[in-house]
Amino acid sequence: MDLATLLPLVGIPIIVLGFALKFNPLLVVVSAGLATGLAVGMDFALLLETFGEKFMNSRQLASIILILPIIALLEKFGLKERAQSWVAGIRSATTGRILMLYIVVRQFTCSLGLISLGGQAQTVRPLLFPMAEGAAISQYGDLPEALRDRIAAHAAACDNVALFFGEDIFIAFGAVLLMSGFLKENGISNVEPLEIGLWAIPTGLCALIIHLLRLSFLDAKIAREIAEYRTLSSTQKHTDSAGQTL
Repeated sequence: MDLATLLPLVGIPIIVLGFALKFNPLLVVVSAGLATGLAVGMDFALLLETFGEKFMNSRQLASIILILPIIALLEKFGLKERAQSWVAGIRSATTGRILMLYIVVRQFTCSLGLISLGGQAQTVRPLLFPMAEGAAISQYGDLPEALRDRIAAHAAACDNVALFFGEDIFIAFGAVLLMSGFLKENGISNVEPLEIGLWAIPTGLCALIIHLLRLSFLDAKIAREIAEYRTLSSTQKHTDSAGQTL
């Protein structure tokens, strides 16, 4: 295998190394794309033009322009506080139960193609995380920063898992159509998008059940962390008061 054959693959180690070192994902992907384009001999101006064209065609620019300012205005006028106070009024609401309900609804809607009903920017940050955090605050009061981060991570994971495994069930999803087209191009013509979607259902159900099991232990983990946090705080206060007395 000569060097010319390996050059188009230069972006792969860049992505692996960038993600392993926890660099900014957007920076890593753009760097990998630029490196790949330059390695195969693309003109730099043409490379930038291709980046701009794909960026505009994906309509990400419009999403950023429209979604982020709206979310910022909602948060400025108390969306987070309102979500927390609403959850605090529901006695049976816990962090785990809220996240379990969200992942079930999110995965079901994604399987119907309603992907835009949720998302990290428009749902998880302004609504889901404050509600999950508010449920814990109503039970235990002030939370340590590490626990807040853990709840935020679980909220983000719920959306990611539900979206990833739910959208594969929708027969008009791009990846499903891509797989169907690839199989037909290679002589396998008896596999339709509907069959691919149906075979994605068992995987989606397994992912949902596994994540629900993880979330079912979340409330107990929160209670244990709060108990440890209070014990540690009480010990530190006792030590500080003893030191001041001496």
